[in-house]
Amino acid sequence: MEPFVNIPEDTIREALKIILDVRNHPVLIHCNRGKHRTGCLVGCLRKLQRWCLSSVFDEYQRFAAAKARVSDQRFMELFDVSSLRHLPMSFSCSKK
Repeated sequence: MEPFVNIPEDTIREALKIILDVRNHPVLIHCNRGKHRTGCLVGCLRKLQRWCLSSVFDEYQRFAAAKARVSDQRFMELFDVSSLRHLPMSFSCSKK
């Protein structure tokens, strides 16, 4: 089992700003191993897209499978997206 890797909230916040900027599209999201940091980043993006937490966690668990960690889910749950709500979103899951 891998030791807990602390992901600074500022790092996630900056990555989300890059993802949301359409000038950077298309975007490929990955990390060294494509497990925890990627899952946390996408989970925080889903929160910003106003997904309910159960759906965020379902998606995370589907892709993380045996590598899923409670600490990652706690990070996503506690991550505050309010400081990013002002950013334009080129894609959303909300109906218009």
